[in-house]
Amino acid sequence: MPVVEIHLVEGDHDDRRVEDLLRRVSERYAAVLESPIERVRAFVTMHAPQHWMTGGVTAAVDGDPAPYFAAAVLEGRPVEQRHRLLAELTDVICEVLGATRSRVRGRVVQVPPDDWSIGGVPAATRRREEIVARSSRL
Repeated sequence: MPVVEIHLVEGDHDDRRVEDLLRRVSERYAAVLESPIERVRAFVTMHAPQHWMTGGVTAAVDGDPAPYFAAAVLEGRPVEQRHRLLAELTDVICEVLGATRSRVRGRVVQVPPDDWSIGGVPAATRRREEIVARSSRL
């Protein structure tokens, strides 16, 4: 389930830095959620500077990065874990991109297991199947 989308302004960061960001965000996301990294999906959406505004000023004029991210998790994750995810993803964004912490914005989006699919199967169903499979091996 873990999916994180990071929004950045085109031209602020080179491809190697963005790749490093995606790798480190994926690692941190997996660690915080105690999830296999193979399940993590991370991507960056680039926006033209004239299509990004912070504080009423376009990025073309402002020039100070103000990244935004959204991290999707299945409903039921403890609040402490969601707060840790917000803090640690912000840490990585600041470390890798050199962003000013107070300008980074992020949110955790909780998704009901019936509204998320894994290979076309609702996560709620997939979970039940995994539990049954594990119990039959015992």
